[in-house]
Amino acid sequence: MRAVARVVAVADRRGRTVLRELRGESPLLLRQAAAEQGVPTVYVVGGAAGPLAGDDLRLSVEVGPGAALRVRTVAASVALPGRPGAVSRMRVDAVVHDGGTLHWLPEQLVAAAGCDHVAGSRVTLAEGAGLLWREELVCGRYGEPAGDVVVATSVDRAGRPLLRQSLAVGPAAPGWAGPAVLGGATATGSLLVVGPAAASGPATVDAGGGQPRGRLLPAGPGASAAWLPLAGGPAALLTATAADAHTLRTLLTAPVGAHTGPGDTAGATRRTAARTGADAVPVA
Repeated sequence: MRAVARVVAVADRRGRTVLRELRGESPLLLRQAAAEQGVPTVYVVGGAAGPLAGDDLRLSVEVGPGAALRVRTVAASVALPGRPGAVSRMRVDAVVHDGGTLHWLPEQLVAAAGCDHVAGSRVTLAEGAGLLWREELVCGRYGEPAGDVVVATSVDRAGRPLLRQSLAVGPAAPGWAGPAVLGGATATGSLLVVGPAAASGPATVDAGGGQPRGRLLPAGPGASAAWLPLAGGPAALLTATAADAHTLRTLLTAPVGAHTGPGDTAGATRRTAARTGADAVPVA
């Protein structure tokens, strides 16, 4: 099955975000929901099971200057096996213009036993764009081994590389469950923050050069979390592993400011830290 979907958000003359384009094909159906804290929200609704091996799905997202958009999914995406030798693919291309902000907050991708799936994302940001980009992977359904999944993410900011990240799990990726990769965890994910909120994160200061560096965060038994400022920011990457999807989401979740402007997100960061202590994860 092949499907293409596209959403375009722009700011009108009053500065309000409107959806100029919203179209999809099964199983990539797009539905506008009630705004969250004044930000237009679009849900990706699965119109069929899958992705199944052999599926080729593509989603394009564009946020214009001064606009804000939040994209979610109704449920987890379960990569399933299909015809032998076939690979399923999901490609997301996102462009955020100067002054625009995108919150990409889907539910988890589940690597069902026997699947062969590739999830690729490419994000292009203007220098003044803001971004929250969350990705979560669960290695197998309850009581079953993981199938083969590759998750690759590429982010450019102001014409320069900001993040290149790739993870492979499953039988075709030797050592993926070992100490060098997931260390026995069955759920893993990351949250990329671009904007002033990234600089407000729980970074320590390197006494040698005075530059912020990453740190490990309290995560609880069987879990881990790390916060890493990125060169070319303001940007930072929060990565986490856990024994289950619920714990992983807890490590990657905190309140988001209202009209998703970077300053609003920073305010949410400070409020979260005040409630939960200095080691709070400062992102949504």
